[in-house]
Amino acid sequence: MYQRKWNKSTMKRTALKRTRLHLLGVIFVIGLLAGTGSHRGWQERLAKFSSTQGQPAQSSQDISINGKVVMAGSTSMESLANALAEGFMNRYPQVTVTAEFTGSSAGIEAVLAGQADIGNSSRQLHPAEQAAGVVEHVVAIDGIVIVTNMENGVTGLTREQLCGIYQGTIRNWQEVGGSNEAVVVIGREAGSGTREAFEAYLGLEDGCSYANELNSTGAVMARVSSTPGAVGYVSWEVLDDTVSVLSLEGVIPTEETIRDGRYGLSRPYVMVTKGEIEAQSRAVQEFFRYLDSEESRALLKKAGVIVSER
Repeated sequence: MYQRKWNKSTMKRTALKRTRLHLLGVIFVIGLLAGTGSHRGWQERLAKFSSTQGQPAQSSQDISINGKVVMAGSTSMESLANALAEGFMNRYPQVTVTAEFTGSSAGIEAVLAGQADIGNSSRQLHPAEQAAGVVEHVVAIDGIVIVTNMENGVTGLTREQLCGIYQGTIRNWQEVGGSNEAVVVIGREAGSGTREAFEAYLGLEDGCSYANELNSTGAVMARVSSTPGAVGYVSWEVLDDTVSVLSLEGVIPTEETIRDGRYGLSRPYVMVTKGEIEAQSRAVQEFFRYLDSEESRALLKKAGVIVSER
């Protein structure tokens, strides 16, 4: 177990030092989520997406394209969606991009119903969704991070201990090396992509015992930071100094350890469309081209999103 409290600023300094050692063109080797064979190959699809999208010019506006792009879905992808929307509208001022953050499943349903052009999902598609004609495009990667209240003395957990906490068989932090304090289990609502990926990692689909089920990443952060004994799970990119980050199986979640697979609790960020990109409106097609431009990659990195290396 680590004996030091970790926050995002500490982790980013550590990650920056290590990232300088990376070879250009590193390939994701992130392990599959436990018990979810459907996740096989999403890293390769991210690399393929990056290699096949055209890149628009970076420095001037383009008024030849107009229309609207409507996104809906994952609250975990809010930073990603907002950064892309702002950058794209600066580049294409005749196009309006809107985004609603209603949860992954709701975003996919909105695409199927024709209410959104793009569904933002922090999980991969289910077979029934694919059969209905929805197509996924893996655009980035995220680590799901275990966070606790700042007063908690525990600095790391094993996967087995995390299972016990979320099953309800471990009810006091004293049982995992902490103080004599009740564990308050915080999670996301049903339909959340973050919840689905987290429970799949533990092999506890619909088997967790929550004290609170909250409908956004921000709500989980706020509840954990204000509740003694609380534990929750959030996206890596939203971390700040209001919570403590736990290591998992002895590995601290950093951009480097998430990217290379040493931190095992990760998932793809997916944008879904009804049909292939080529079947979408010109504005939506251009949005996906823009997504892999150097300009948008810089915006996403600034927003804390983990994108593939070239």
